[in-house]
Amino acid sequence: MKNKKWIFIAAIVIAIGVLGYNYVYQNHRDISAEEASFSIQVATLSEDFKADEGKANAKYLDKTISVSGIVTSVDREANVLVLDQVLSATFEEKIEASIQSNAPITIKGRFIGYDELLEEFKMDQVTIIK
Repeated sequence: MKNKKWIFIAAIVIAIGVLGYNYVYQNHRDISAEEASFSIQVATLSEDFKADEGKANAKYLDKTISVSGIVTSVDREANVLVLDQVLSATFEEKIEASIQSNAPITIKGRFIGYDELLEEFKMDQVTIIK
């Protein structure tokens, strides 16, 4: 009887260990391969957050979205683009040399939130669509 009890406990510990390992070391999302949940303009994103920040966060947060706007600034050192002065987009790869300020652009990436202090939207893992 004691042997069965210890075997049962060992099986549970092993199962918990395997599940925990798989949870911690799961594959990361490949945002560039994902389909965008929403395709919007920066102005629309801004309007949604002004109307109801909680609802907008539920709608966009941690989702892959496609956003169109005008390039306001390019920081090639940090791999950051700013669109319409309010959306900061961080690239994993170097930003193409052909991307210049005041040019229209569409990007896709993971929306990571709105920074109230800087009054800025943030995206990461961004790629250029066009």
